[in-house]
Amino acid sequence: MVHEYRDRIYMRKDILLKLYEHGELNQSKLMSYCGLNNVKHKEILDEMVEKGILNRTESPWGNKTIVNYSISPKGKDILKEIFEPYEELFPRGEKQNE
Repeated sequence: MVHEYRDRIYMRKDILLKLYEHGELNQSKLMSYCGLNNVKHKEILDEMVEKGILNRTESPWGNKTIVNYSISPKGKDILKEIFEPYEELFPRGEKQNE
């Protein structure tokens, strides 16, 4: 079975778009909506928080902690200024001429 490869830039764009649409999502829902693996791709979320693109908040829920993410103002700027033009120049699914 062949799995479609998705560039990391598109993973980041998908994360930003989902948060832009929904406002705030917990980590499980966000990763699920974006088709990403909670463990394998968590480093992308951590990196985006570290760079100020996403906001991360924790709230207690019983004996667990729920981690929520939202898009920061910097993330909204990046979405508009970088990812939208990138998608126009290099649309997904476009096959390279071999």
